[in-house]
Amino acid sequence: MKKVVLILFICLLLTGCKEKIYVDETSDFIEVSKSSVEVYDKAKLFDFINIKRDDIELLTKDTDIDTEKLGTQEYEIYYRYDKKKYLYKVYIKVEDTTEPRVISGTNKTIQVNYTGDLCDLIMYGDNYSGVVTCNIEGEYDLSVPGTYKLIYKLTDSSNNLKEVNVTLNVKEKINNTTKPSTTKTYFSDVYNEHKASNTELGIDISKWQGNIDFNKVREAGATFVMMRIGVQSSRNGDISIDSYYLQNIKNAKEAGLKVGVYLYTKASSIEEVKEHALWVVNTLNKETLDLPIAFDWENFTSWNSFRISFHDINTMVNTFIETVQEHGYEGMLYSSKNYLVNIWENKKDYPVWLAHYTKKTNYEGKYNIWQMCNNGRIDGINGDVDIDIMYN
Repeated sequence: MKKVVLILFICLLLTGCKEKIYVDETSDFIEVSKSSVEVYDKAKLFDFINIKRDDIELLTKDTDIDTEKLGTQEYEIYYRYDKKKYLYKVYIKVEDTTEPRVISGTNKTIQVNYTGDLCDLIMYGDNYSGVVTCNIEGEYDLSVPGTYKLIYKLTDSSNNLKEVNVTLNVKEKINNTTKPSTTKTYFSDVYNEHKASNTELGIDISKWQGNIDFNKVREAGATFVMMRIGVQSSRNGDISIDSYYLQNIKNAKEAGLKVGVYLYTKASSIEEVKEHALWVVNTLNKETLDLPIAFDWENFTSWNSFRISFHDINTMVNTFIETVQEHGYEGMLYSSKNYLVNIWENKKDYPVWLAHYTKKTNYEGKYNIWQMCNNGRIDGINGDVDIDIMYN
């Protein structure tokens, strides 16, 4: 009985000794320096407050602000002053104030009696909204040739408005036939110009190159090859293995070439991208690679129809790379210069495979491999091939 009484006494004593917390409603000690943050921006709680006195002991630790969703968030800040513990609540609003962006050019030419959606003549998108509303102002007659000055009004889900001047050229007839270029880029010339102590020369291939003599490719000076492992040919469709992948990876390795792979995908969600990454891992079946697995998303001509935001597409590539990393492989982003500048953020500094068909790239970002042409010629391949420069 005495033992039970003692336990009860200790419990009451502990409860009674619990420190009282005073609610600070209109603080003279803490100043809120700002009350809002842009969606997806990185922010810390202490970015929003100033301590106005030196004799304040801050008890709350700094924490990340959740900027992934819009709305007002409540954060509790505890501090001690004059031997008393206080609670002060801070309210931070996550908002979207960024207007939509236009990625493509705004001088467009169509043929008379065009039946497509004029909004889809330009490529536009938003950092937050997957759906951007497009309205067109200005007079035009698609049955009459002429030049029409239009205003495209683009509105995102947060009612941010972007007005774009578009010149619409309506012509009686458009000649869409273009003669293929007869200019070729010879691997030997690229080798002589770009081979250095910090570079390696290679190629990237798919089924379109057919049967390849990799020994001749190596003898020409190539030391690596990026090969397509699979392709998603249609939206929401299944991935199919490149019909030459199995023989390519076997023969390239036997020839002593370093090997990496890429997946051409038309994924439109994080969930789909993760499935695609796992498909690559499973198809590799523990095959060792010398170079990364590249994420190749090139569907920008039909971007408007995907109804995803710029944040979505960047989250997708991050998900792909993180998934292959979890299975022991390195990931990489493949993209042309234009979209590396305008869409891809690469905040996590993943390796980049730059596509820019020119003799000297002026891309100012970081990249590990440069795909410098698609009209290359090298011994061992009958026809054109992409030539790549890798920087060590």
